[in-house]
Amino acid sequence: MTDTDPPPHTFARAADGTALAYQRRGHGFPLVLLAGQANNHRWWDGIREDFHATHSTITLDYRGTGASDKPEAGYSTPEFAEDVIAVLDHLGIERADVYGTSMGGRVAQWVAARHPGRVRRLVLGCTTPGGPHAVERDASVRRALAQPDPEAARQALIDLMYSPAWRAEHPGPYTTLGDPAMPPHARRGHLLASNRHDAWDVLPTISAPTLVLHGDQDRMAPPDNLALLAARIPGARTHLFAGARHAYFEECRPEASALVSAFLTD
Repeated sequence: MTDTDPPPHTFARAADGTALAYQRRGHGFPLVLLAGQANNHRWWDGIREDFHATHSTITLDYRGTGASDKPEAGYSTPEFAEDVIAVLDHLGIERADVYGTSMGGRVAQWVAARHPGRVRRLVLGCTTPGGPHAVERDASVRRALAQPDPEAARQALIDLMYSPAWRAEHPGPYTTLGDPAMPPHARRGHLLASNRHDAWDVLPTISAPTLVLHGDQDRMAPPDNLALLAARIPGARTHLFAGARHAYFEECRPEASALVSAFLTD
């Protein structure tokens, strides 16, 4: 298999028996890449290869997405974090770097807080601490995403993810707009998991060196959350990408991937 081949699905089992599809590619120290809400491993298409000079990359299809089981229960960011640990246990990996974006960043917070010995370095992108301390998206964003016309909601999501200038040169297709095959109960579960996330109290217990990244034009997860996370996580470093929206990791790929790679190998 080459780096251009699609990663095959392999399966681990969560504590409750849920089958979790994961994909491992490349060679080197393990790097877990965690996608956004209601997305599977395709979120990282075209990005994961940037880390293969030094790392093997591990993605998973969250429960409810991709090739993983779609149970009725188990949808919360702490439970998703335990699913990540189940995949690492299945692979026999004691320690890994973890890079989570959007809801994946929320999941990564729990992985690092609950299992400090398992995380060597932590990267949190376009995410928030959740709960009453977080800076939430405004009501107009919520209305745009919840409008009844599916195509209008999709266009609103694309606009939140990417700047107009970048979209003009990259018309898609995009792999960050959600897993279209998710059943309704799983989609609701992911929405509730993200909305109910609150890691504020445990953030100061994170001991892994941490890098917090954000686009300065992000309306999905407002960039003020970067400072909140950095103030709560001891020694955290930060970087804002000028002009970028929620999917800074794709729109600013050369700069973002180089910055993350340098942090992981520092």
